[in-house]
Amino acid sequence: MNNQKEQVWFITGASNGFGLALAKKLLAAGYKVAATSRNKASIEDKIGTNPNLLALTVDITDDSEVKAAIDETVKNFGKIDVAVNNAGYMLLGALEEVSAKEFQQSVAVNVFAFQNVIRNVMPYFRQQKSGHFFNFASSAGYSADAGAGSYNAVKSAVIGFSEALALEAKPFNVKVTIVSPGLFRTNFLGAFPVAQNKIEAYGTQNLVDAMNQFNGQQPGNPDKLVKILIDTAGKENAPLHLLMGGDAYERAVNYYKSQLENLEQLKELSFSTGFE
Repeated sequence: MNNQKEQVWFITGASNGFGLALAKKLLAAGYKVAATSRNKASIEDKIGTNPNLLALTVDITDDSEVKAAIDETVKNFGKIDVAVNNAGYMLLGALEEVSAKEFQQSVAVNVFAFQNVIRNVMPYFRQQKSGHFFNFASSAGYSADAGAGSYNAVKSAVIGFSEALALEAKPFNVKVTIVSPGLFRTNFLGAFPVAQNKIEAYGTQNLVDAMNQFNGQQPGNPDKLVKILIDTAGKENAPLHLLMGGDAYERAVNYYKSQLENLEQLKELSFSTGFE
């Protein structure tokens, strides 16, 4: 990929959290950044005026708006080198509590919107024979949590389709990195919706209260995470999976250990299903 300082980054969900931290660090270092949010004023208010910043109002669930934003980025900066699928949210609630509409909206933002970016950036990446996607998943995509099943589902989906994208994009020299953070000190735990249909038997409110109390005490430093992304972008040996935070690493390792044990226990049963 081009000299790093010449890179153009396209970032969704740039008005807060990792997206905002990444945009600020990139701009401070002289990179060009197209930053999207539901209201670009929220980006401009937090970052200020910068000739290398293109703030864009985008509904990422609307494919036509995403395409227009990407085309405008290329028109303004001449190219896109790195696309960051960061926008998303966690919906809390037992699966019985979550309505069809709530689940569909979560999938629209956390899954379909990522695909909108991929679908519209990939033609540029293919043409220039370079590019790098950073798709934000979560350590919650590796193992389940009672009360957060819809979030486990969408983040597992991000991991799955990103692995497929890496295979599809490799012939065009396009990199894919799945970023799976653990608990980082952003506003994430202070801004999650809860399913409107409350079923007392599940005790979802206890989970909500616990998360609210823990907010602000998360061990992860978002500035350190985004620096790793900047250092990783475009590298030949860029990893497919980036588990960020010791808690994320341990969660994934424990999950895979338990799954391997389960596979071994059921190995004979698995092999028993073939024709004699």
